[in-house]
This record gives sequence, C-alpha cells and structure tokens, in this order.
Amino acid sequence: MKNVLLGCTGSVAAIKIPEILNRLLENPDIRIKLVVTEHSKHFLPELATLANERVDIHTDQDEWTLWKTRGDPVLHIDLRKWTDIAIIAPLDANTLAKVANGFADNLLTCVLRAWDFSKPVIVAPAMNTCMWEHPVTQPQLEIINSWGFTVLPTQIKTLICGDTGAGAMASVDDILTAINTHL
Repeated sequence: MKNVLLGCTGSVAAIKIPEILNRLLENPDIRIKLVVTEHSKHFLPELATLANERVDIHTDQDEWTLWKTRGDPVLHIDLRKWTDIAIIAPLDANTLAKVANGFADNLLTCVLRAWDFSKPVIVAPAMNTCMWEHPVTQPQLEIINSWGFTVLPTQIKTLICGDTGAGAMASVDDILTAINTHL
C-alpha cells in the first residue's frame, strides 16, 4: 500500500478534489488522507461524502482536538510519518506564501513545515492570472522548488472568474501522472 496525503487549499480549483480522489482510488494499492484548510471547505462538497474506507479526512480542528496532554498523538507529525507522498492540489497563493516563508498556522502548513524531505511533495498551484503574475509568486515557487518540491505548471485558460491567462491548476491527468511517476 502507498500512503498519499492530498492537501487542499482555498482556491476555486478545489472543486476538482472529488475527481482527483476518484481517480486515485482506481489504484487499489493507494490509501489517502485528505487534509483540507478552512477556506477550501467553501469549494468542497460535504466532507463526509468524500470519506470512505481508504480516504480519511482531516481538518484544522482535528489538530487541536486530538492532543490533550503529553504523550498524545501530534497529528501533523503522525501525518508526516504516515505519508509516502504529498500532493497539494490546489495550492492557493496564500498557502504558497505561508509555506515559502515557513509559516505553520494550520494543519496542512504544519505538516509541510515538519516535512521529511526524503519524501516527495508535488504542488499544483492555482490562482487568478494577476496573482500568478504578481512579482512575489515566482520567487516563492523558486524557494519551494529549491527544497525539492515538484511544482506542476499552471494552465492558460479562461478562469472561473472570467479572466483569461495563466494560473489555472494543472489538469487532473497531469496531477495523476506526477503522482504515479513519484510512486
């Protein structure tokens, strides 16, 4: 069995999570832990509909309710230890900035801050074209790339907001190809 951590952040591209999960589950040797940020929930269906015997879902709240006293599990550490590969799809501009600057203020960013760099991390950025073209975006991507993260290219298309340009998340096929390549 391979253990896949799928992180989902607050981009409208999060609407692709059910498709990514379904496609990953076509491989019977994959187990998934889906870590969702608070803002990603806005774009997702009811979380319970995404869970099954091979998909566990974790939220920021889980990080704080599981630990009560010394010796209790620390979720972000347990997730890091469990995971063979992490994919963050979508990686929104806010989370990119947090990760590139070492912030660890939610479950997903804590996992990435505690990451074991012998394991692969794939990110699929997704943001508005102007956010993608903002002068801070490329340096932040270069930072995480220098750590060994695989940064998937964005697509050029008309975004849900109506703007046309770069910044759309990589296709589900490209995301799955990247995961399968690393597994």
